[in-house]
Amino acid sequence: MGKTTKYILIVLGVAVVLLIVLKTAGVIGKPALPQIAVEKAEKRSIIETVSASGKIKPEVEVKISSEVSGEIVELPIKEGDVVKKGQLLCRVRPDILKSGYDRAVASYNTQKASVGNAAQMYQQAKANFANSEAKYKRSKELYDKKVLSAAEFDAAVADYQSNKAALEAAHQNVIGSNYGLAQSQASVKEASDNLAKTDIYSPVDGVVSKLSVEKGERVLGTVQNVGTEIMTISDLSTLDVNVDVNENDINRVTIGDTANIQVDAFLGKKFLGVVREIGSSANVVGTNADQVTNFTVKVRLLPESYALLMKKDARNASPFKPGLSATTDIQTNHTIALSVPIQSVTTRDDKKVDPTKPKSDDDDSKTKNNDVVKEYVFVYQAGKVKQVQVTTGIQNDTYIQVLSGLKGGEEVVSGPYSAISKTLKDKDLVEKVDKSKLFTSDDSKK
Repeated sequence: MGKTTKYILIVLGVAVVLLIVLKTAGVIGKPALPQIAVEKAEKRSIIETVSASGKIKPEVEVKISSEVSGEIVELPIKEGDVVKKGQLLCRVRPDILKSGYDRAVASYNTQKASVGNAAQMYQQAKANFANSEAKYKRSKELYDKKVLSAAEFDAAVADYQSNKAALEAAHQNVIGSNYGLAQSQASVKEASDNLAKTDIYSPVDGVVSKLSVEKGERVLGTVQNVGTEIMTISDLSTLDVNVDVNENDINRVTIGDTANIQVDAFLGKKFLGVVREIGSSANVVGTNADQVTNFTVKVRLLPESYALLMKKDARNASPFKPGLSATTDIQTNHTIALSVPIQSVTTRDDKKVDPTKPKSDDDDSKTKNNDVVKEYVFVYQAGKVKQVQVTTGIQNDTYIQVLSGLKGGEEVVSGPYSAISKTLKDKDLVEKVDKSKLFTSDDSKK
């Protein structure tokens, strides 16, 4: 063996021994520490919200139908027109009802003449009765003096009784005629009211948001079933967003809560609202297996939040149309408190297991009933993380309130979420990096 070869073997041996020593000491082959980002636990303003979607609807929305059936002969308005209370909206052909009114008036006049005739007959009966009464009194005096025969006195009595009955009959005829006149008068009023129903006037100020018929069409009156819906008038000066809030969130919503509203037709703009009504009955959607229970909440759109969008020269000044889709973020709670990022909070299961009891095959199925789920955060301290139990309160989209477990100022691990929720353990060694570097590293590994 040459001298050169001997030196090479010695160098290789020393290198192998050195590598073994360095590996044993952990200098070589040391695994890379997990990288984490941190954020301080400190006081922040937290606004808890309940998000829900729905439609814009006017507070006052009136559906107009005709009470009488017939052909529409006048329709002076168009969809989108602004109308005032009492303004003519449409007219149904009045021919048949007009003839009915004329008949009722003629019958009333006939009955009025009958009343006059009955009154005259009554006056005549009164005169006849007065004459027969006077004859009766004279006859009775003469009969008492034995001057008048019994037959003549009986004739005077019969005439008196007959005229008295005739007077009462005439009086009852007058009463009956007056009742008949009142009945005819009521018929005239009824015919007049029915005739007036052919002219349909607006019951409120508003906008014709929907027009369902055209001039010349026939409509069915509300006397027969539901009737034909002619149009809808909406008061767009007062608008609500009717949203469906899930049963899990409804108890957090109260009357007077403020809300931020986004309307799909106005991207990038936010409007303000106030909860004015909370439904008491549930709206159940879906089948028995997948039922969802919601409650309708009405959020009033505040006019000052969309004042700049009002169209001054337009027929309809309101920028909104009934039925537009909208999303509301109802602010149910607000506080300034110690908080951490939402993703910093994780849970761990503390299983109540009796160590003296041998584990059976069905322990896994029973464990869920004994689990106590607790919330934790990981606090960064000098290259290590410490698992700290916390209790939490309200939260917004970014931060969650910490009620106990932290004092404030601690550096709490805020990412990556996969490490927080699964892999990190108490006293693990970690490398603190900037959040932007962490996400870049994560992206490069994908």
